[in-house]
Amino acid sequence: MLRFLPAFQAGATKMAIFRGRTLFLRKFSSLSSHPLRVCIVGSGPAGFYTAERLLKAHQKAEIDIIDRLPTPFGLVRSGVAPDHQETKIVINQFSRVGLDERCSFFGNVNLGTSVSLSELREMYNVVVLAYGAESDRALGVPGEGLAGIHSAREFVWWYNGHPDYSHLSPNLKSAETAVVLGQGNVALDAARILLRPTAELATTDIANHALVSLQESSIRKVYLVGRRGPAQAACTAKELRELLGIKDLHVNIQEADLVKSPADEEELKNSRIQRRVHELLSKAANSQCHPVSGQRELHFMFFRRPDEFLSSDAGNLVTGVNFEKTALKENESGKQSAVGTGQFEKVECGLVLKSIGYKSVPVDGLPFDQHKGVVPNFRGRVLSNASVLDKGLYVVGWLKRGPTGIIGTNLYDAIETVESIYEDLEQGVLTAPTTPKPGRDGLLQLLDSKNIRFVPFSGWEKIDMKEKHEGSQKGKPREKITTWDELMTVAHA
Repeated sequence: MLRFLPAFQAGATKMAIFRGRTLFLRKFSSLSSHPLRVCIVGSGPAGFYTAERLLKAHQKAEIDIIDRLPTPFGLVRSGVAPDHQETKIVINQFSRVGLDERCSFFGNVNLGTSVSLSELREMYNVVVLAYGAESDRALGVPGEGLAGIHSAREFVWWYNGHPDYSHLSPNLKSAETAVVLGQGNVALDAARILLRPTAELATTDIANHALVSLQESSIRKVYLVGRRGPAQAACTAKELRELLGIKDLHVNIQEADLVKSPADEEELKNSRIQRRVHELLSKAANSQCHPVSGQRELHFMFFRRPDEFLSSDAGNLVTGVNFEKTALKENESGKQSAVGTGQFEKVECGLVLKSIGYKSVPVDGLPFDQHKGVVPNFRGRVLSNASVLDKGLYVVGWLKRGPTGIIGTNLYDAIETVESIYEDLEQGVLTAPTTPKPGRDGLLQLLDSKNIRFVPFSGWEKIDMKEKHEGSQKGKPREKITTWDELMTVAHA
């Protein structure tokens, strides 16, 4: 899961940014004699941080943020777990940006269908792509298309009320065992939502359809499966501690998996986070006892990789996973990677969640590295090939660096991209056109000509108000609206 910086880190970050960027902001503001019309595609953390930095840096910047959803804030709304409300406080900061008179939000505007990239570039001096990663990596394992197998992204969007996945129907009623592939924070989020008492989830902003399904769930056992060992687990200590702390949960960890090799010792020596994660897993292994009848169970499986998804002879529903046992082998760079041993083990289950990574999707006219899943760039400047800049086109966030980091990582990312915009303005790369770019007026005319009903920030405020009001009736922070039709109806009421 994406997490915001702790308060003390955020304070230190702000101080460092203030000291290091004062001259940059002063110089950038001196270039403000002409309007700088900017379109940011994507309203998640990367997009809003970029807008915030540009508004502060350029006195005449006019910024439009477009998003295919009627609601802003990206993964803060649809990715952060509902029981992590403190992480969502950053929405207050982004809302101040959205309310700035020089910034406009255009929800329900889809890059590629509502408006093309080439049309945006004609209308704006600068286009910044910040639309993140809305697809998933594939395992390429036989049976991956069976019913009952979902990506963790789909499951997360389902319980967070994303309108694209409100009708997802994960097999919770008939399945007693779930397998979660991956041991990063998103995988731990999924396992925690499956195992946490629903009475605790009922006071969060979890989507109502997900809460009802979880209340009726038959899932009693969850396997968290990783290709490598405890020393390489990709989660953070905070997420792991929270999962291990679920009430009345039996945790199973094989003590043999915790034995460290010299290479493991070296890895742990160089990473405080991994060292702390290993300590927590070791402590949990030492304190485990036999499960009692009816108790929910969490099983950590290390050194396993899926070889095949199994189904019954009668249908296309997943009934299990055949795992190959792995061992760690050092590659040329000294990193330990998992290799198959030729030994196999089967785990029966009725639900599989794949948490193996998000993937960005390209659009027409955009250079894209299919292998890395990012837009080729130099400090946020889009490259049309290895060394040629695509003038006026920039990238930020996951589309720039890949789906890694916490929410606060996007702040550093945004600062770098905005610095590149400044440098290009100063050096004449972004030359002022003889006729000013139409910017917002041009976008409004285009959307009107295509009969596209966009959602302004005031429309989002109506959605926000209704969700909070309905949530207050149930003791929740908000009751999310989860369908496109109702979101659009409320926004335009």
